[in-house]
Amino acid sequence: MSPTSYKQVVYAERPEPTIIPNKTFNVKTASLPTSLKPNEILVRAHYLSLDAAMRSWLTAKRSYVAPVEIGDVMRGSTIGQIHAVGTAIDTNKFKKGDWVVSMSGWAEYAVLTEKLVERLDVPEGCSPLDFMSVLGITGLTAYFGLEEIGHVKPGETVVVSGAAGATGSMAGQIAKIKGGRVIGIAGGKEKCDFLVSELGFDAAVDYKSPTWRQQLRELTPKYIDVYFDNVGGEILDACLARAARDSRFVMCGGISQYNTATPKGPTNILNVISQRITIKGFIVFDFAKKYNAGRKDLAKWLVEGKLKRKEHIVKGGIEQAPAALVDLYAGGNTGKMLVEIAPMSDALPGSSKL
Repeated sequence: MSPTSYKQVVYAERPEPTIIPNKTFNVKTASLPTSLKPNEILVRAHYLSLDAAMRSWLTAKRSYVAPVEIGDVMRGSTIGQIHAVGTAIDTNKFKKGDWVVSMSGWAEYAVLTEKLVERLDVPEGCSPLDFMSVLGITGLTAYFGLEEIGHVKPGETVVVSGAAGATGSMAGQIAKIKGGRVIGIAGGKEKCDFLVSELGFDAAVDYKSPTWRQQLRELTPKYIDVYFDNVGGEILDACLARAARDSRFVMCGGISQYNTATPKGPTNILNVISQRITIKGFIVFDFAKKYNAGRKDLAKWLVEGKLKRKEHIVKGGIEQAPAALVDLYAGGNTGKMLVEIAPMSDALPGSSKL
């Protein structure tokens, strides 16, 4: 029997600046539609992607995307399954049972138009779940950051901050594929060991160690040629101090600064002049027209074993998303953090499984 209602998480109160799960967000119950408009698609979400950029979506500031409004369902990308389509939908494109990636938000179900839904075309040897990590926005962000800005050359020293996270772990592996000597910065011995023993990084720096700055200096005797930044703050500042002449700083994120009332800029900024550093920020959407080419490379490397994926899956349903997001900013994940909204055992009967 089909459900008549579903759960959704709405944005309730602006964080000032820290996200408090049961204050910033509310879990509500909504009614499922009894019918669809001709151009609508009903999607049931199974896995929700949690991304560091979500913090900026909660702030009414000038950005690459409009903020989520108070009272709206929280924005987010999911992998899910089509449960119904309107009469005007081309069933050669979308039909009941198809697995899709969509901007369905923090909700168990969503009614969407075609432009918000992408049917999965899974390369041989890959999994549909890879579209939440390696073949999704995460992998593409790392890919284009290095391909378009980093321009890693064989033998160059590449440093990646937030290296055990979703994007950082991809960026470090891609830099290795490009021939770089890769050093990851992560929090804790377990994460650092993971980077070296499982992902093939050349070395790792534990930023929780009181000697992390010394470790960074010792590991960069010829300085840093490419820095892929996911955290900002004092780690960015330390890497600016170790920047090589004509180095490239790829500015992807600043997770250490997202939940602070007084974000801090780097004190070593004058090295940009003396070392002729190129610092460039980017958003993966800038390269949307190149996604297919990027995915082709990423899928090839994944099948060849040059790229390894790791998911950190939070179970318990959509209600777990607010607390899991806080955990993301605290560094509680290794690899891509996902919330399991519905297990795959709940998929439509006879449909292909992930």
